[in-house]
Amino acid sequence: MKDLTLTEEMFLLTVLKLKDDAYGVSIRRYVSETIHRIYPYGTLYSALDKLVRMGLLTKTVSAPIPERGGRRRNYYHITRSGKAA
Repeated sequence: MKDLTLTEEMFLLTVLKLKDDAYGVSIRRYVSETIHRIYPYGTLYSALDKLVRMGLLTKTVSAPIPERGGRRRNYYHITRSGKAA
């Protein structure tokens, strides 16, 4: 398996920590509170998509959420390979 960058590893561990509440904004918030660095959404979603392509995460789309004007959230879940990595 290809080595992960520090950023990818951090996002992977954050998804593991947040469990069923791991979506883009919550991941970004947790990382910024933990290491006091704010990552741009482009960096976040690029890394998350790469982790999905590598098979370390899966992505599911929620039902529309009324508070968000009917928009959906992309939730991320860690796979067995992701835990092993």
